[in-house]
Amino acid sequence: MKKLQEFIDTYSEPGHTIKADGLDSAIIGIDNGHRIVYDIHKILKILKNDMTEEEAIEHFYYNIAGAYVGEYTPVFIWTYKELGYEPSIN
Repeated sequence: MKKLQEFIDTYSEPGHTIKADGLDSAIIGIDNGHRIVYDIHKILKILKNDMTEEEAIEHFYYNIAGAYVGEYTPVFIWTYKELGYEPSIN
């Protein structure tokens, strides 16, 4: 299996793409704007290792999602599977 950094180097804008510290296991891709995409559920699971669920949610929204660091600020998304939805093309 290829390494995460190799994936990032291949599909992102070299020298510009920004990663959130300590959240590599929550990365699910890179968008067409060369921004790293994170799964919010995975981030919250990581944060809950060191804090309560309420603290993790507050920390995420205030310190992570709320931190704009320019054009290559990471993207944070809720995934439908984690929310219990089934894929449908109707």
